[in-house]
Amino acid sequence: MGGRRILDRVVSALLPVSSKLVLVSNDAAAGEWLPGVAVLADRVLGAGGLAGVDAALSSGGDALVVAWDMPFVTTQVLETIVARASATDADVVVPESESPFGFEPFCAFYSARAGPALSAFLAGGGRTPRDFLAKVPRVERLSMGEVSRFGDIRRMFLSVNSPDDLATARALEGVAQ
Repeated sequence: MGGRRILDRVVSALLPVSSKLVLVSNDAAAGEWLPGVAVLADRVLGAGGLAGVDAALSSGGDALVVAWDMPFVTTQVLETIVARASATDADVVVPESESPFGFEPFCAFYSARAGPALSAFLAGGGRTPRDFLAKVPRVERLSMGEVSRFGDIRRMFLSVNSPDDLATARALEGVAQ
């Protein structure tokens, strides 16, 4: 989009918030996408996006997770997620959105404390973020009002998963916030 990979746009939003990047991908070529960035693969195959979160948490540290197909995610919303996590000692911090879940599980903070519970959830056949978060003791939500201060929520959390999504993103690229 606009001469930049979507992944590079996500990295640009993340770098002011976190100096340690990890790419979670099962693609054999992923190591070439961001030279010098560690690549982890899902530990539970076929478990969807939560398997990526599980992989990110497998090192034992906290994780600010951003799907690498969100071209319009902003540094400001990521900073706000991290600040809320720090201020509340939450296990998970998720921004609310208009997604089918009502929140963005793949643009969220996950405390290392959530790692064992997520691993057990996936091992037990769990797959949906809504079901997992229902089991997490301390979940903080950033309201849509808080998130919308940083731009249009639909645009900010747009995931490019199809050619139609890419066409939508390209159309939105030139639209002012």
